[in-house]
Amino acid sequence: MSDVISADRRLGVNPSRSLSRRVSVRLAAVLFVLWGTITVTFLVLSVLPGDRATILLNITSGQVIERTPEELAPINAQYGFDQPIAQQYLNYFWQLLQGKLGYSFELQRPVTHIIAEQLLPTFTLAITALLLAWLIAIPWTLLTAGRSNKLGALGSAVETLLAGLPQYWIGILLLIVFAIGLRWFPVVGGVTLWGTVLPAITLAIPLAGFIGHAIRGEFERSMQQPFVLSARARGMSLAGVRLRHVLRHALIPAITLSGWAIGNLLSGAVLVEAVFARPGLGNVLVNAVSNKDFALVSGIVILISSLYIIINLVVDLIYLIVDPRLRGRV
Repeated sequence: MSDVISADRRLGVNPSRSLSRRVSVRLAAVLFVLWGTITVTFLVLSVLPGDRATILLNITSGQVIERTPEELAPINAQYGFDQPIAQQYLNYFWQLLQGKLGYSFELQRPVTHIIAEQLLPTFTLAITALLLAWLIAIPWTLLTAGRSNKLGALGSAVETLLAGLPQYWIGILLLIVFAIGLRWFPVVGGVTLWGTVLPAITLAIPLAGFIGHAIRGEFERSMQQPFVLSARARGMSLAGVRLRHVLRHALIPAITLSGWAIGNLLSGAVLVEAVFARPGLGNVLVNAVSNKDFALVSGIVILISSLYIIINLVVDLIYLIVDPRLRGRV
């Protein structure tokens, strides 16, 4: 690290200023991506088939019937559905800037209250699956990477197989075998620890394949570096070198991958929560899309996107801490 800072100073580069500039660029990119997500979400929901005023009246009345223009006019005026699409977008964006996600006409409740109730089960499931994926990937990599060609090929093949497994297929298989057949776990998943095991495993298995593959490539490259021979010459055991030195270098790509993994897990939770009948944002989002509940859908999508973007930003900062060589780059 001191060598990097000294080199930057010789080149006339202030490391602190360079790091601040890098963080500023990342923050600007985050704001741009978030704006793009909000805009695309608005446009997609606006062009979905079905009249929002008709759906709203049918939900509130409990009758699915055709509505006359006279019935729809006051609803369109109240919610601004009769305004030009550009004006609707500006009104929508202004409300978001004020922290207002809107009101769910399906559930007749503020969107923020609905999300607050359902966020914890979904986020808990995603984080548990991520930790479980790491617990699977690291021991498997240490066991098979950087050893014989046959063992390395076996490890890589298993990781490729795991990464390609569909989450819904894994969930149904685990449900049939361990919940219905062996009755070790509840059929209907809940928010308890026991009810979280199968959904977490369902999400973790494919992710473990991706993380293991990312660690393996860097692990095998690091095994060829001079510091391995130097550590061995100092009397350190091969297991100690692999665990204390090589693994640290190999974790950097996987740390970066974890930022993407959170977004993937949050989206994958939609299927998993449906398979295990588990409470969370997934089931709420599916129902909101089918009923064209604009405020609720956009609120959930914006929340998940924001979490995904913020987590990736944090991962980038962790990346700078783990690898000081990147601190002088912009």
